[in-house]
Amino acid sequence: MAPEAERAETAKRDAAPSRASEDVPTPEWRRPTTVEQLEAQRQKKADRAARRQKMKQAALDKTPKKLKNPSDIQVRFRTGLVYTVLTVVCVLAGDIPMLLMLMAVAGICAGEFYYMLRSDAKLPNEMLGIVAAMLYPPSVYFYGLTGAFVVNLMLLLALLVWYVFWTRARIPDVGISFFGAAYTGLLLCGLVVIRQSLGDPWGGVLVLLVFVSVWANDSFAYLIGCKFGRHKLAPRTSPKKSWEGFLAGLVGSMVFWCVMTLVPGVTMGIPMALLFGLICGLMSVLGDLAESRIKRNSGFKDSGTIMPGHGGLLDRCDSLFLAAVTSAILLVAGGCIPYVIM
Repeated sequence: MAPEAERAETAKRDAAPSRASEDVPTPEWRRPTTVEQLEAQRQKKADRAARRQKMKQAALDKTPKKLKNPSDIQVRFRTGLVYTVLTVVCVLAGDIPMLLMLMAVAGICAGEFYYMLRSDAKLPNEMLGIVAAMLYPPSVYFYGLTGAFVVNLMLLLALLVWYVFWTRARIPDVGISFFGAAYTGLLLCGLVVIRQSLGDPWGGVLVLLVFVSVWANDSFAYLIGCKFGRHKLAPRTSPKKSWEGFLAGLVGSMVFWCVMTLVPGVTMGIPMALLFGLICGLMSVLGDLAESRIKRNSGFKDSGTIMPGHGGLLDRCDSLFLAAVTSAILLVAGGCIPYVIM
């Protein structure tokens, strides 16, 4: 075929789609894009990016200078302030708001716990564990310790059925599922016991003081440890903790346990308050170190990202779990608050 004929045939084939496109509309995403259209699209994207940057800059210009580049301590303080305000409001608002708060805390912490363990090649039943963790506080609120026993039994039976019929499940997976629910949900029931022992408003005040004693323990340990910490408390489990911060945290816990002696309905002297504050402070540190060990074994720095500056909610509440149940046991066993166990 002559070169002129080949060029004519090629031109005819190239022109065919153009004529077809005139007869049948081509979908927008299949239309050929010219250089001008590509340039227009790029210009639109550049305009949108410029508008977004302008809005960000306008917001940044209105932000106070001290808030533009917050330090780690500032971020930690602001996040902690929001958490503290929500906790205070829920605890003092009444039984049901506090109960809903504890259920939310238990569910979120259980989810973070199972997420870390699943990344460590474990296969926990997250659904059963989270549901059980959230059921512990209301079960104790409405049915006392009998309710917690029933939730334990139901969770164990459900996990056994799951283990039998899901062949991939192993005994360690069943144990982790049960432990996660009890760790994040059952231990928080101590706060329900304390709240019900005195009723409103002093039951809420006493629960709030338990929270404050745990916060004081964490805050004193963090601030003193950062400033004066020289001797490591548990370098393999939590390298940042020091003996100086540990002792400061115990002092903070004991101080606020002494304040509990002023709450009407609480029969506790200063010596007993100091002893109970010391024990509760030790349990807070143990709970913190236990969660640090879980994170280290799973290869996590933080359990989540829900609380900037703190990590996950489990990172913020790890000291509370053991402190809550220990406080309830000490106050009830010591005869400091009236509570009928059965």
